[in-house]
Amino acid sequence: MTNIAPEKFLKIGRRVVAREADALELLASSLDDNFAKAVELMLGATGRVIICGMGKSGHVARKIAATLASTGTPAHFVHPAEASHGDLGMMAQGDVALILSNSGETPELADVIAYTRRFNIPMIGIASRPNSTLLKQCDVALILPKAEEACDTGVVPTTSTTMTLALGDALAIALMEHRQFTPENFREFHPGGKLGARLSKVSDLMHIGDELPVIAMDTPMPDVLIAISQKGFGVVGVIDDAGSLAGIITDGDLRRNMKGLLDMTASKVMTPNPKTIAPDALAETAVANMNERQITCLFVTQAGNGGTPLGILHIHDCLRAGVA
Repeated sequence: MTNIAPEKFLKIGRRVVAREADALELLASSLDDNFAKAVELMLGATGRVIICGMGKSGHVARKIAATLASTGTPAHFVHPAEASHGDLGMMAQGDVALILSNSGETPELADVIAYTRRFNIPMIGIASRPNSTLLKQCDVALILPKAEEACDTGVVPTTSTTMTLALGDALAIALMEHRQFTPENFREFHPGGKLGARLSKVSDLMHIGDELPVIAMDTPMPDVLIAISQKGFGVVGVIDDAGSLAGIITDGDLRRNMKGLLDMTASKVMTPNPKTIAPDALAETAVANMNERQITCLFVTQAGNGGTPLGILHIHDCLRAGVA
């Protein structure tokens, strides 16, 4: 293997990234009213956004479809070649078509374009040539600005696909923000993996029912110690006659009241008005609260500010779920 100076590879890498960054700047400044029209067209769809592209544009189309679907806009990728052999049936009135082609002359798209025209399915086209067949046929044209590909030969789809992908992201985020799509909504489509863990709610992880470590205010401290040991949370909640959480007893409370501890009741030892959290809060928020207060458990109440204890969340539950 011949020795090649690493500086050569670094130079190529920086050139590629710089060219694509410059292209994205051009794209941002080129956006006009047609972008807003495209967003409005997609918002008005009573069906799905059908996205088509061939080759590298097809790979980008799949990603755009996935991004739209995960952010509140029903979307589906249809392969142009398969469309000509029956998959055109995946498109229907009420849908909006988003067609990708750098040249705007991809032959495999002909049947898809014709189908949208025949059945009055609104079509948004993304291409780099304003006079191309695709952009002349579509209802809304999104034109990619002139920018050289990242390779010196100018033939490898690089800069053009990056711009197309960024434009798809821009459409998805515009739709998402208009719909006020929240992290809680996002979690519905992302229950797995690290992202799903981060978006878990307290109610997904908390302990309830017989696992809940609660005692009455007049409970003798010997019984309190047994309850703390049996439940395994290192804490018990103290509830008043109305069933509301009046306080908690932790290991720290026990140490501070060692003198005559066994002669006391729970109400004399507890820390009143403990910090709680609501069941619909993100588990990540609960972890932040526990870390800030240097505690390992939070009782869960309906409003997160007292009331009847619904459950208890331990920091270990969050760690096992991959939240922290």
